[in-house]
Amino acid sequence: MSARQRHIRAIAATLLACIMWGGFAARAQVADTTGIKTSNRLKRTAVSIANDSATAGTVRVVDLAGDTLRFNSADSLAHIKGIELLPDSVNHNPLGKKRQFNPDPTRALWLSALCPGLGQIYNRRYWKLPIVVGAFVGLTYGTAWNQRMLNDYTRAYRDATDDDPDTRSYMNFYPPTTREADLDMEWLQKALKNKRNYYRRYRDICILSMVGVYLLNLVDAYVDASLAHFDITPDLSLNVKPTILPPANATRPTPSVGLQCAINF
Repeated sequence: MSARQRHIRAIAATLLACIMWGGFAARAQVADTTGIKTSNRLKRTAVSIANDSATAGTVRVVDLAGDTLRFNSADSLAHIKGIELLPDSVNHNPLGKKRQFNPDPTRALWLSALCPGLGQIYNRRYWKLPIVVGAFVGLTYGTAWNQRMLNDYTRAYRDATDDDPDTRSYMNFYPPTTREADLDMEWLQKALKNKRNYYRRYRDICILSMVGVYLLNLVDAYVDASLAHFDITPDLSLNVKPTILPPANATRPTPSVGLQCAINF
């Protein structure tokens, strides 16, 4: 072997040794960096504890990268700072839980007192709103119409009973061709008085009915909110069993035997 060949082999061996040493150092550095990153991720990890019987006592740790680690007990993680212990995300999901509506009877009462129908809307009984509103609208119209007719007949009766010939509003109830001299004033005064009393009576009935509907609206809102979760299942049971009845009086000290019936609903 010539000196040139020996020189080339020495250079090749040196280069191979350098390459091997560089690869070993790179692997060691990557392992060290991975360990540091894993440690940092675990400090920000939320721990989920499984509650089912199959994984009872098992702690599941999920880091930011999505990796999962499992431990047999949470005691070994209790001393690590930055670790948060949470219930299992499968068994504890507040976002998917349906909230049960539970109306407050006092609030429903005050809403109905403020404006009839608001309590029914608060109780989510929307089908009752047209009934309440329709009752108030109809009674309001009836009160206004009876009041208008009462005013007309009251003025006509007053004009028919006074001595002023210029007040003749009662002639508005007759056709224009009717002459005042042809009227029976005594009969007219009696008829106008009866009409006045008639419309006054029905106006008062409409007002009292409005008060009754208002109070019924309050009672309905309060009771409906109170019985929102009342069990109304159609299942009924009749329990019949023999029983001993106590003596009815001192003259008959012997107790009686009978049947006792109880209805459960």
